[in-house]
Amino acid sequence: QSAQSCAATATARPQVQVSSRMSMRFVALALLATTAHGASAPALRLRGGATTKSSAVVAESGLTPASRCLSTRGGGVPSGVMSKVDVPLLSYFAFWYLGNYYYNIANKQCLKAAGGAAGFPMTIGVLQLGVGVLYALYMWAAPDSRSVPSVTKDDLVKMLPVGFCAMGAHCFSVFALSAGAVSFGQIVKAAEPAFAAVVSTAVYGKSISTAKWLALIPVIGGVVLASVKELDFAWSALIAACTANLFAAFKANENKKLMETPGLKDRIGSVGNQFALTTILSFLFGLPLLLAREGHKWSEFVSLFRSNSVISTNLFTSGLYFYLYNELSTLTIKKTSATTQSVANTAKRVIVIVGVALALGESLEPIKMLGCGIGIGGVLLYSLVK
Repeated sequence: QSAQSCAATATARPQVQVSSRMSMRFVALALLATTAHGASAPALRLRGGATTKSSAVVAESGLTPASRCLSTRGGGVPSGVMSKVDVPLLSYFAFWYLGNYYYNIANKQCLKAAGGAAGFPMTIGVLQLGVGVLYALYMWAAPDSRSVPSVTKDDLVKMLPVGFCAMGAHCFSVFALSAGAVSFGQIVKAAEPAFAAVVSTAVYGKSISTAKWLALIPVIGGVVLASVKELDFAWSALIAACTANLFAAFKANENKKLMETPGLKDRIGSVGNQFALTTILSFLFGLPLLLAREGHKWSEFVSLFRSNSVISTNLFTSGLYFYLYNELSTLTIKKTSATTQSVANTAKRVIVIVGVALALGESLEPIKMLGCGIGIGGVLLYSLVK
């Protein structure tokens, strides 16, 4: 047994190191994508200030230097093809999907190493928001990175409901993922439109078409079917995921009300600033709940954090993944149509559910996958029908 344990440890270490290196590469690329948003490459100039002849030719041709080089080597890329490809949008999609995927894996590894549902889910959830706060403050402090929003005290007061709901949605999601399989938690979270429909009509007085109500039938049915054969089923995971959906539904409605405030968009300045302010408020709301629920175990968590690199590394990376993929998803949604958003969200859910289940060795029972397919198909239908 000792020999087998040593062998398992020896084979596991390289895998952890490879995974860690891949994760850090993703973080570096995602940071590059977010900081490069809106940036444009200046023209090549001589020291005296004049534009070089080659750069002038490139500018007149309408091609980038890379595409011009490709088009001159044996035909390569036809003229105008590269200009039609929205490279920034494609990178947003890629890092949005990858960020969500890596977040779920790092988050589960951190929660598992810290004791699962009986460990420190609230502490981990709030500290993940704290990592996002550090990143937001860095982006404001770094030169030529992101302008500081000029919001007023009244603006911040109006943002409090959004911040509170964002905190609830995130922390209850972490609870759900600590209590059961990640794939199961994500399937339940895919039923968010059902909660959004009920909250919108019952609380905010909005009307939902009959077609949309009918589209919720496969959503709810798919979640029920996936739950029947879930090997890692737990009522706590189901209830926590449903509560997260409820908070997310309130957050969406409150955010829509907030953005109708005259002049607020101009004072916030950008999508990145809006998410940064929401994250800061979420973190502040989470701190007293952390102290109330798990404050008595804080010294124990600090000891685990210092002694277990799985917890410390994955806590930091999961917090960074969470912040970056949410910001990138906002940038992606801003640049696409409603139909594209619906298809993209559906594809993301399928990729994350199946990909994470394979990576973590979770059950992929046929009935569970059938329920997943029906539920996510219902979500897509709900998003597309009028």
